[in-house]
Amino acid sequence: MITDVVIAGGGPNGLMLACELSLAGARPVVLERLIEPSEEPKANGLLGQVVRMLDHRGLHERLSGDPHPPRPNSAYFMFGAMGLDLSLLQDSPVYALPVPQRRIVQVLQERAIELGVEIRRGHQVVGLSQDDDAVTIDVAGPGEAYQLRARYLVGADGAHSTTRKLSGISFPGVTYDRMTVCSAHATVPAQWIDPATGALNVPGHGTVLPFLPHRTEHGGFSYAPMPGHPPLISTTEWDRPATDAPMSLEELRASIRRVLGVDVPLDPPDGAGPHVLRRLTGGNTRIAERFADGRVFLIGDAAHVYAATGGGPGLNLGLQDAVNLGWKLAAEIRGSAPPGLLDSYETERRSAAQRMVLNAQAQSALIAPGGDVTGLRAVFTELLRDHSTVQRLADLLAGADVRYDMGEPQAHPLTGRFAPNMDLHTPAGPLRLAELTRNARPLLLDLTEEASLAATPALRHDHVDIVTARSHIPAPTALLLRPDGYVAWASASPRPDPTEIETLRAALQRWFGVIEPAHT
Repeated sequence: MITDVVIAGGGPNGLMLACELSLAGARPVVLERLIEPSEEPKANGLLGQVVRMLDHRGLHERLSGDPHPPRPNSAYFMFGAMGLDLSLLQDSPVYALPVPQRRIVQVLQERAIELGVEIRRGHQVVGLSQDDDAVTIDVAGPGEAYQLRARYLVGADGAHSTTRKLSGISFPGVTYDRMTVCSAHATVPAQWIDPATGALNVPGHGTVLPFLPHRTEHGGFSYAPMPGHPPLISTTEWDRPATDAPMSLEELRASIRRVLGVDVPLDPPDGAGPHVLRRLTGGNTRIAERFADGRVFLIGDAAHVYAATGGGPGLNLGLQDAVNLGWKLAAEIRGSAPPGLLDSYETERRSAAQRMVLNAQAQSALIAPGGDVTGLRAVFTELLRDHSTVQRLADLLAGADVRYDMGEPQAHPLTGRFAPNMDLHTPAGPLRLAELTRNARPLLLDLTEEASLAATPALRHDHVDIVTARSHIPAPTALLLRPDGYVAWASASPRPDPTEIETLRAALQRWFGVIEPAHT
């Protein structure tokens, strides 16, 4: 028996891909080497475009516990430890979802099981070969080793990906060994915490805003009071002597003294944990030579890693890899994929990965110690009073500046971008656009006069849902959305003319295959 897709790795990215494939009718099997999900504290949340993407799958409420839609940060954020005044923007793209990675894994695993995904814990890929029809995968498990045959194998198995190595895909990039990050859950004097803002008021130094990096001439400091957890205190220093000694609170206290120039009392955290107490030296920024090799694909850290810049860039990017690849693999499996669809995965996601490299490198340069960097930051601070500069940096942080090439030279400004927020009046009642995309199917949203697109038989497609609606927003009047939420075609015409109809037909065929009469 040949399985549709085997996913190596049952972390957030692998589980997200499994959910996407299942929604599209494919049968994935997830292999995860850990018997139980890891309790090790990792990412503390998600930032930017990915938060809205999760809302499009109905996962935002599960993760946040909030029945309301995601709300953007429209007040204040940071770029390179410099303040971004988001109130200058009409629509902030900076969405934040503070939730620990282990909770993300729990929610995605629950959703995958609801969708019928088979998850094999304690199993890992140890060998592979492929032919024209399938991948043969050698698996080591708690019992005897065995083999699986799958039409596709996806490596979601992290920065040290076995899948990538077995496929012979190189991982070029840069290793940074000057930076040391010390982090620990710890308690600080209660009287230092501002009850209104949650800021940490450090005597002899000043105010440190919560969750946002704070840079001095000697390094970086951050204070993150995650809800329900002891605060996470971190420092960043450059060119510290190497040590093999275990990390301790005293080491963190000494690091804070060097960075801030004052002492900050730290006591062990309350509660059972798990608690962070770690030292990380150096980091890597790498992008795989290729994201695919025949029938083998890479997503997440298996395809790209970044030296830490805050905001969990790797996880933000990896979840979007999964949503981009899922519908394309499923279309290939069911035989409806147009030529080149699978190739577009690497084209699109490599461009997003390269954009994240730019983000990481720019922020790393701006938080480095030294007087010359301080001068550069002074110039940047002046620039950050400008609306357009704040918009560019906010878009870069959020990933909202990613625009895919949809093959239309004179396209509507929304084409190639993630779907806008829209409140709609539909035959089923008031709905948000995000609520129409929970099934992960392509969607043609018709807001034209007299629903002219829905009434055009030549536009009906078996794999595309057509929804008629009204909106208070004057434009656009029509959108064609891919399952990953990106706009494949858009119009601002109350009634699209024959030329626009033809470009819509071309978009339907480009992304979803030959148009045949929809079955009724």
